[in-house]
Amino acid sequence: MDFFMGIKGKDFVLVCADTSAVHSIISIKQDEDKIIPVDTHKVFCIAGEAGDRVQFSEYIIANIKLYSLRNETGLSTKSVAHYTRGELATALRKSPYHCNLLVAGFDEGVGPSLYWLDYLATLHKVNTGGTGYGSYFALSLFDKMWHPDLSEDEAVAMMEAGIAEIKKRLVVAPPHYIIKVVDKNGVREVKK
Repeated sequence: MDFFMGIKGKDFVLVCADTSAVHSIISIKQDEDKIIPVDTHKVFCIAGEAGDRVQFSEYIIANIKLYSLRNETGLSTKSVAHYTRGELATALRKSPYHCNLLVAGFDEGVGPSLYWLDYLATLHKVNTGGTGYGSYFALSLFDKMWHPDLSEDEAVAMMEAGIAEIKKRLVVAPPHYIIKVVDKNGVREVKK
């Protein structure tokens, strides 16, 4: 039931996630933020079992911070995505985490980047990405509307169009969403 999506623009990445915490057919709460800051310029959008989602994201973020402290340098978005993929692949053979992720970030000199990972440790660099039933409707819309020089306003309009399509067509559509942008100024919330 979890749902998230992301759009890479010219100089930013826009990410969106539902805010529902559910178990089976029971809604537990409607205000959970599934867009987790990794550092000042990177976020995880993470979906999956609540325990796996929290435990895996905290483990990865703690190890990224430890690396930064030991080596006195931060990891790029690409490095974070590849490290996360490696940890998912290792866990897959032992005790797998049932998590799907988007890694969104902005690096000085490189610009914005967006990576999609699934629970089987598949990694792809994408311009638009998402997971969940809602992505079946939103991603086809994004494919039609996306272009390389996308502005932030155009991306927000795309995201809102995707959310509207999901609410209209999906029987189990989550009622609330949160949208954040990652750019040279860091991470900020656009809409709730």
